[in-house]
Amino acid sequence: MSQQTKYLLDESQMPKFWYNIQADLPQPAPPVLHPGTHQPVGPDDLAPLFPMDLILQEVSTEREIEIPEPVRDIYRLWRPAPMYRAHQLEKALGTPAKIFYKYEGVSPAGSHKPNTAVPQAFYNAKAGVKRLTTETGAGQWGTSLAFAGSLFDLEVLIFQVRVSYDQKPYRRAVMETYGARCLASPSTETVFGRSVLEQRPDHPGSLGIAISEAVELAAQRDDTKYALGSVLNHVLMHQTIIGQESMLQMEMADLWPDVVVGCTGGGSNFSGIAFPFIGHGLRGGPKPRIVAVEPAACPSLTRGRYAYDFGDTGHMTPLTKMHTLGSTFTPPSFHAGGLRYHGMAPLVSHLKELNLIEATAYTQGECFAAGVLFARHEGIVPAPEANHAVKGAIEEALRCKREGRSETILFNLCGHGHFDMTAYQKYFAGELVDEAYDEAELAMALAGLPSVA
Repeated sequence: MSQQTKYLLDESQMPKFWYNIQADLPQPAPPVLHPGTHQPVGPDDLAPLFPMDLILQEVSTEREIEIPEPVRDIYRLWRPAPMYRAHQLEKALGTPAKIFYKYEGVSPAGSHKPNTAVPQAFYNAKAGVKRLTTETGAGQWGTSLAFAGSLFDLEVLIFQVRVSYDQKPYRRAVMETYGARCLASPSTETVFGRSVLEQRPDHPGSLGIAISEAVELAAQRDDTKYALGSVLNHVLMHQTIIGQESMLQMEMADLWPDVVVGCTGGGSNFSGIAFPFIGHGLRGGPKPRIVAVEPAACPSLTRGRYAYDFGDTGHMTPLTKMHTLGSTFTPPSFHAGGLRYHGMAPLVSHLKELNLIEATAYTQGECFAAGVLFARHEGIVPAPEANHAVKGAIEEALRCKREGRSETILFNLCGHGHFDMTAYQKYFAGELVDEAYDEAELAMALAGLPSVA
């Protein structure tokens, strides 16, 4: 007989504040630098791209930032999100570990991304902005911003990485259903996109290139701003509603995680689940192991260099210190498009340097195998990105089995894979190859890192 335990919060328990980990860091994160002067950027430097409310959140060191009531009203469409105990997966693995997962696929967009898309759209609309530009990989972020833009009457222009644009036509259709315009990147609509296509007409694209295109257009019009789905401090902070809810739900289960697992590309869903637990530990509470799982084909945390680098390929953004593979690095065309980014969020990178988190990497084949195992026992088909977190949790559970330890494992199932069936079809047909990055290209990209004294 199947068994399932579901932990639900009522609306009154939904957090009223986002958590800002910068208030609890033992050492402050390195400053963001102006690309020309290499001096720390100020609010005026960021004003062409972001509304002032978001800029102030980006640099804030206050522990709590109040969530505006209009944002909470929209959150109530799907929040608080459920947490489950994976009894059937535990049984299949034969592990003494207790496995819990927070499920973010219940949002209208099917992932965690609306947690930041909604407040970003709110603050831009409040500032009188009429149009947002952005990039997207697999399309989870683009879908979420399209959804948020429709709620606040904002025009949304999305540059989707070419390989994902071709792989995931239904995700593109959802963006268009919400009213957004979606272009394959590199495109012919920007100077930088055209320059990339001139050098390589069949370029598969990258998030770094798509960011450059979105930033280029945002800087040209006063009524337009840029929105980012990961990496930046305010984006990571918006996602902490995930971990805050999870803490309440773990208390409902009368347990506390020994291990917290999240997949990492730019760092948003990982930060959402992990930062509240890390902060709780820094303030004197229990300190679970925090494990970041990334793709072996784009391993910024496990293979990248901790250095100042551009967030985009066209070098239009400020310099941030992060684990990076180099801004000109183009990852292989694997299916977890949301994890195909050359750098890691500065705050996540900083935590890695402080030894507050661990990092590991797996190939897409073994991650899909983990996702299929999970789906057959827990009933939810994970997104390719989320499969990395599933794989990480399974590995921790098998370690507990080997060691005879009954640890509690919590991971973030950050989105469903209903628009990723092409990838699953290829997996079952044996056509999903484990693509490796080009070592020579990586060496060249790292050699081109900006020189910062």
